[in-house]
Amino acid sequence: MRHIAIAVLLASVLDAQNQTATRPTFSTTSQLVIQSVTVRDKDGKSVEGLTAKDFTVTEDGKPQQVAFVEYQQLPETPAPPIEYNARAVIVPRLTRTRISPSSPGDIRYKERRLLALYFDMSGMQPQDQIRALAAAQKFVRTQMTPSDLVAILIYASGAVQVLEDFTADRDRLLTALQTLVVGEEQGFDAGADPAASDTLAAFGQNEGEFNLFNMDRQLAALQTAASMLGSLNEKKILIYFVSGLRLNGVDNQAQLHATINAAVRAGVSFWPIDARGLVAQPPMGDASRRGPGGAGMYTGASAQAAASNFFRSQDTLYALAADTGGKAMLDSNDLAKGIVDARRSISSYYLLGYYAGNEAKDGKFRRIRIALNPPHHANLDYRQGYFAGKEFGKFTTADKERQLEEALGMGDPVTELAIALEVNYFQLNRAEYFVPIAVKIPGYELTLAKRRGADHAVIDFIGEIREGNMAVSNLRDKIDIKLSGETAAALAGRSIAYDAGFTLLPGTYTLKFLARDAVTGRIGTYQRKIVIPNLNKEEQQQPISSVVLSSQIVPMDQALYGPNKDKDRAAQLINPLVHDGQKLVPSVSRVFSRSREMQVYLQAYQQGVEKAQPVVAFASFYRGDSKIFETAPVSGGGSMPNRLQTVPIRFGFSLEKLEPGEYDCQVTVLNPGGRKAAFWRAPVFVIP
Repeated sequence: MRHIAIAVLLASVLDAQNQTATRPTFSTTSQLVIQSVTVRDKDGKSVEGLTAKDFTVTEDGKPQQVAFVEYQQLPETPAPPIEYNARAVIVPRLTRTRISPSSPGDIRYKERRLLALYFDMSGMQPQDQIRALAAAQKFVRTQMTPSDLVAILIYASGAVQVLEDFTADRDRLLTALQTLVVGEEQGFDAGADPAASDTLAAFGQNEGEFNLFNMDRQLAALQTAASMLGSLNEKKILIYFVSGLRLNGVDNQAQLHATINAAVRAGVSFWPIDARGLVAQPPMGDASRRGPGGAGMYTGASAQAAASNFFRSQDTLYALAADTGGKAMLDSNDLAKGIVDARRSISSYYLLGYYAGNEAKDGKFRRIRIALNPPHHANLDYRQGYFAGKEFGKFTTADKERQLEEALGMGDPVTELAIALEVNYFQLNRAEYFVPIAVKIPGYELTLAKRRGADHAVIDFIGEIREGNMAVSNLRDKIDIKLSGETAAALAGRSIAYDAGFTLLPGTYTLKFLARDAVTGRIGTYQRKIVIPNLNKEEQQQPISSVVLSSQIVPMDQALYGPNKDKDRAAQLINPLVHDGQKLVPSVSRVFSRSREMQVYLQAYQQGVEKAQPVVAFASFYRGDSKIFETAPVSGGGSMPNRLQTVPIRFGFSLEKLEPGEYDCQVTVLNPGGRKAAFWRAPVFVIP
């Protein structure tokens, strides 16, 4: 659902003498509801040529005016088969944690089917995994149509991972399937029979007790996958490969209902496929487990319990499908047919849109009824309702977390909150680099919370570092600021500082960082590419870290807005910007006052030498090609006790000789003994 804001300006003329008139501005928000409606005749064929006048729509019993109707034609003829040769080298698995949401106006999914292949690796035996992956490969190679977009998700190691976002590139899909290793990441025996004897029960929890929590985890993971797809307006189908899903009486009912409700809310249909196929089960069980023993072998109780357990595991799959508009495929060895049946369920359909008359953002369910006006007669298939949007003030904790995750996954940045960020790097050892980030948010952004009556401001932070499509590190944090009268006044003229740190290997990364005012709900996004050079291979120039410019040194025990102030003090020990209880705060904006000293900090590295040689550094300021000012050379301190022979260099100087304006600041590092030099340059701005 999209939200459209309409502003109406009304002008009034007070008299005939062109007296200045006050022009009040009235704003209203209308909620655009989009429904996908499949219309079939009595023969099951799609009905074409319908317009907005042919539909009647009611929401909670109240008639709605149809704004537009658009026909989405989806061909069902498969594309020509392709050949795919498995690579001799195992392709590294590139995993993500979410499906990329679509932004308003995004038409990349127009006239497309969205099929998500979801493999529950913890709930399938190795032979079932082979069967499921073979079916997926067969579908991609020979049965995909040009209008199909397929995503690949797996549940393994306790987390839902996205191997491939929605794409029509069959080579990429087959490559992603090739990375799945059969037999790994098995959490438990999904086919365990609780009726069988358990000789180890006396020593702790038995198999059935463990299975209780495993079923909840499997269902919760399925709920997570459905919620990921909820950000897309189009029809979505999740094809669920699993070796049955057996509930433990009523113990798993709460999570089952939560999973189904999440799928209905997200507009996702579950199409479970039993990866066990057509099973001919021996009465006493196969060789994968011990014999049941006891009198049940002779009375038939054990065989009856095994058969009952098998059918119960299929009942859960049937319930998931029936309650979400899908269909379960059970007792068939042609698993690819289940994918084809799911694909055929999304035939050509109409996108129908209307502006809801109920504008309340209360998050409640709105029931929809759609019918065809006479003389048309056909079968309609559509979502029976939707959940209205919520104002940020009514968000639950889960809603707030979902908002951050969706904003992190969006391709377009959110710029409601101003944010500035600086990234540096320092070598820790021959392999790793410490990468501190410094974030600043203008204080006047938070005074809005004070004007709204809040007695404190809470800022949520979430960040992620990716190498290609793989997430290598992330953070989640928040700070809480009390907004007393004096504090709010001080905020208007200063910035909120936040810092964090990562440990990375050399390479090229993408950093995406979000900050949210948890009182007003406004979000700011910062995204940039990070290049961590391999200083071990630097032979021509003097290897140095990044250069930090600052005009502020803060005692650690007096930091007003120090992130991780109490819980991450141990992490500050490796931060090179902390020395003798003082913290050097990077100038993110690189704006410096003439009345304050500028501080420069960097590290020089001299690997492969027994003793570090003296290093000198100085700063120069340029305008164009003209040198305006240069500091006196400063010698680096003694080397740090490590194999890198790290020489820290820190010096400060006054800017009184510089006139206000913009300059290029160049820091030069000289190693006379090694006959090497290094140069670093960045623009700075000097103010009175």
